Amino acid sequence: MIRTLYDWTMSLAAHPRAMWALALVAFVEASIFPIPPDVLMITMIIATPTRAFRIAAIATVASVLGGLAGYAIGALAYDTLGAPILESLGKTDSMAEFNQRFNDAGFWAVLIAGLTPFPFKVITIMSGWTGMPLATFITTAIVARAGRFFLVAWLLHRYGAPIRDFIERRLGLVTIVFVVVLAAGFYAVRFM
Repeated sequence: MIRTLYDWTMSLAAHPRAMWALALVAFVEASIFPIPPDVLMITMIIATPTRAFRIAAIATVASVLGGLAGYAIGALAYDTLGAPILESLGKTDSMAEFNQRFNDAGFWAVLIAGLTPFPFKVITIMSGWTGMPLATFITTAIVARAGRFFLVAWLLHRYGAPIRDFIERRLGLVTIVFVVVLAAGFYAVRFM
C-alpha cells in the first residue's frame, strides 16, 4: 500500500498542475490545515530536480500568504475561527498566560516554528491574536519559510538521485521516520 501511495504521489508531483496543488497546500497549512507541504514539495523536487528552487519559491510565497491569513484569523476572528483551531490542538488553556510571553519572544517563536515541523498555523494565529507587529511577523515568516524550503530544495537538488534511490529502496523506513517526526511535532504542540 505504501508503494502504491508513493508511486501515486510521484505521478502527482510530475503533473502539470502540481505547482498549484503545492501552493494550495502550503497556503492552507500556514493557516488551518495540519499537514505540512513538505511531503508534496519533496516528491515534486525528487520527480523534477531541475525545478527545485522554483518549487521552493512557490512553497515559500504561498506559505507566507497563508501565514498572513492565519494572522488575520487570530487578529480578526479569534473567537470564531482561531480558538477552535487552537482548541483542536490543545492550546486554549494557556492562551492568556502565553500572550505576553509570546510577544516578548515573537520573532524567535515565528522563526523556530517556520523552520521546524512545529505546526506553523499555531504561530500564525497566535501572532495575530497577541497583536505581534505585522512587519515583524512578515519578515520572520519570510526568513523562516524560505530558509526551510530552500534548504530542502538545495539538498534535494544536489543529492536528489541518491536520495530518491534511498527512499525507493527503504520506503517503509522513510515512512516510519516521517510519521515519527510528524507525531513528535503534534506532541510538542500539545505539551508546549
